[in-house]
Formats: sequence, C-alpha cells, structure tokens
Amino acid sequence: MPTTKLREFLDSHQVKYSTIKHSPAYTAQEIAASSHTPGKELAKSIIVKIDGKVVMAVLPASYRINFDRLKQTTGAKTVELATEREFEDLFPDCQLGAMPPFGNLYGMDVLTDKSLVDDEEIAFNACNHQDLIRLAFKDFTKLVKPKILEFAWKP
Repeated sequence: MPTTKLREFLDSHQVKYSTIKHSPAYTAQEIAASSHTPGKELAKSIIVKIDGKVVMAVLPASYRINFDRLKQTTGAKTVELATEREFEDLFPDCQLGAMPPFGNLYGMDVLTDKSLVDDEEIAFNACNHQDLIRLAFKDFTKLVKPKILEFAWKP
C-alpha cells in the first residue's frame, strides 16, 4: 500500500490513480517485468547531486542517465550519483530505493527526462518494493512541476 503521505497528497488534489500490486522486486527491470509494465512507462527516481545539491532525476526504467548531458543542460560544474547514505534519511516513509518521483514532497527539486513526456500515463514505486502507482503524466507534471530536460539515453 502506498504511504499515507503520498495517498493523501494525490487524494487532496483529486487525482485519479490506480495501485498495482506485484511480487517484491528491487531493480527497475524486475519491477517492470513483475508488474507487466513497459519499461518506457515505468518512471524510476534516481538521486543525484548537482553542484553538491541533492536532486531527484526521473526517467524511464529502460533508460540511463547521461551525466555529461545532465551537467551540460543544468549548467552545473559537477553532477554525480548520490550514495544511499547521502539520501536514505530524506525519505523516512519509503523503503530504500523505492522513492516515488514526488521529490517535492521531500523538499527537493525534480528533473524529468523529456522522453517521459510522450507517455500518456506513468507508473512508479509507491514507497515500497511491491506497489506501483499509475497516473496520467499530465497530473504528475501538474503536481510536481518538474524541470523537463534531456538527460537520459536508451542503451
């Protein structure tokens, strides 16, 4: 079950969403397979540090971050992957690695890769390793107000 904080936020904005239960899975590829969700529609949240500031990067599960492109598009001097130790306390209601792409609920900026814009709906971790939430991408952008950039590539 999604955390109360996330559910209350979605419900308070009258957003239509569905919850998808799946067997426990920990990598984006396992989650996509277990939940029968195309990798392009499964949004994963990666925590990065941009010039030392912790930021959430959201991209399709089947893509990877191009750190050079992210650095270039943000105008940053440094961009690096944050370690789990650096962000584990920022998501007290989530299992490690199961953060939803709602960084705004946790006081952080959210960057979303442009490749997700074409998806009518996205699915994402609901703070644990066995639930997903699916909602309209337009509702996600309305609630999160992410900065949409090009920083991901499909291997």
